[in-house]
Amino acid sequence: MDPISQGTFGGLLSQFFSSKKKLTVATVIGIISGLAPDLDVFIKSSYDPLLSLEYHRQFTHSFIFIPFGALIVTLFTYNFVKKYVTFFENYIFAFVGYSTHALLDACTSYGTQLFWPFSDYRFAWNSISIIDPLLTVPILILMILAVILKKKFLNMISFIWIFLYLGFGFFQSSVALKEAKNLAKYRNHDFKKITVKPSLGNLFLWKIVYLYEGKYYVDSVNLIGKTKFCFGETIEKFDTNIHYKNLNKDSKQFNDILRFSWFSQEYLGYDKDKDLIIDVRYSAIPNEAEGLWGIKINSDPNYKDHVKWVVNRGNFFEKGPKFKAMLFGDFCNKEI
Repeated sequence: MDPISQGTFGGLLSQFFSSKKKLTVATVIGIISGLAPDLDVFIKSSYDPLLSLEYHRQFTHSFIFIPFGALIVTLFTYNFVKKYVTFFENYIFAFVGYSTHALLDACTSYGTQLFWPFSDYRFAWNSISIIDPLLTVPILILMILAVILKKKFLNMISFIWIFLYLGFGFFQSSVALKEAKNLAKYRNHDFKKITVKPSLGNLFLWKIVYLYEGKYYVDSVNLIGKTKFCFGETIEKFDTNIHYKNLNKDSKQFNDILRFSWFSQEYLGYDKDKDLIIDVRYSAIPNEAEGLWGIKINSDPNYKDHVKWVVNRGNFFEKGPKFKAMLFGDFCNKEI
């Protein structure tokens, strides 16, 4: 999730374990703790562009690391707040604030290694968007009001909203998945794998990706009112036995392909026009196959370095009107 959401969730849970007298300091510690796991974004390399993919949402987001992460936050914050709380209280606020981060991230589609180092599986429950103002803005306002007014019942209202909204997200995800399977059945496609994820900032317009006969079919479904589909594009599945088949399997680039496949949960497509391996799960517009990011292979047989990391986020604002029409208009009007 975005930093505002992470900090807000951390602050809210710390408020829950605080007395009214210590509400402000508990909130501040909780906000810092809720943000702390994302310090892993500073683990990066100019030489190896995929290093950050391996470490983001890895050990700092693991369940087993929560006590240690909370202790680090406590050691950092205690000198600033020791007039108001004991070391133990500081640690409790840090612990509960830190513990919210990974679970919230796992609700998105990016992938979070909850059980590192025992497993490198990336949990992605696909129930909320990475940025969702309808979830974050109400609870942020309530968290601030709880501090100003010293009213803990506002904190309880926040948690009611969180459980209702997240529950609705899981429900919508199940509906979207059902409709995705109906779409594949309508086309007589016996899909091999299928996933759905919410589009940016809402729980009503969902991206559909499924694999059939070597191609990823990328569509969208609108769940406002009667179910409507936005038929989309297809993209060839990336296959190391077909694409770059002459690439040395002992090379860094070949290993980078394996790393990128793990990161993308094996949803790799091949963009012929750009000669690019992309993560099919993410695009600016949910029924398009143009990936937000990908890797480019250097075909020079003498090349010894890593792949090139390519980001394609600049066209989102240009496509904003289309996205709006898909969400609120009649762009998605195909019924099956």
